[in-house]
Amino acid sequence: MRVEIWSDIACPWCYVGKARFERALADFPYRDQVEVVHRSFELDPHRAKDDVEPVLTMLARKYGMSEAQAQAGEENLGRQAAAEGLAYRTRGRDHGSTFDMHRLLHLAKERGRQGELLDALYRANFAEERSVFTEGDERLVELAVSAGLDAEEARTVLADPGAYADEVRADEQEAARLGVTGVPFFVIDRKYGVSGAQPAEVFTRALTQAWSERAPLTVVQGGGDVCGPDGCAVPQS
Repeated sequence: MRVEIWSDIACPWCYVGKARFERALADFPYRDQVEVVHRSFELDPHRAKDDVEPVLTMLARKYGMSEAQAQAGEENLGRQAAAEGLAYRTRGRDHGSTFDMHRLLHLAKERGRQGELLDALYRANFAEERSVFTEGDERLVELAVSAGLDAEEARTVLADPGAYADEVRADEQEAARLGVTGVPFFVIDRKYGVSGAQPAEVFTRALTQAWSERAPLTVVQGGGDVCGPDGCAVPQS
């Protein structure tokens, strides 16, 4: 069974939702038969790479609230994250383009390190003092290496704006086709969609239901010759 998760590194609910989903998956009896694929979704796809601003400023402008209200929201998110065992800086974070991070995540997917890089990016953005937006490509290279990727390969990808760009856009176009307008969004076996950072119990129910409804293979008997563990059928004259 495959679970596809559309998310963005700048999305705090994606950070929390990933932890809740993984808690549900850890207790799922068939977890070893579940493939998890992370897909790209930019909350701010038109933001330039060098356009960085404080999170509170962005929230106040985007949602028409005061910075005090935005700070209260950040404090609430901090409590929600802490309940999942996640560190969360409620003050001093900034916001910028995540396009290059998504491109690196596609490289990491090819190298079997996608989950590790996503965790590293989330920690860096939400829990660590250093910015993932203002220190240039070398900060992202450092995080890629911490996730098990090759430094030079990461630098090569970041230096080429076209590297994995089509893969990022394809994920975003697929999200639009599925009607995804916000993240996190979880698609289970292309049959069920779960929107938002739901409690772990919701993910447990969705996984269980999707698994129970998997259709068994229908074999069409045709009497043809086959090969099996004991060898191949020998034509009889």
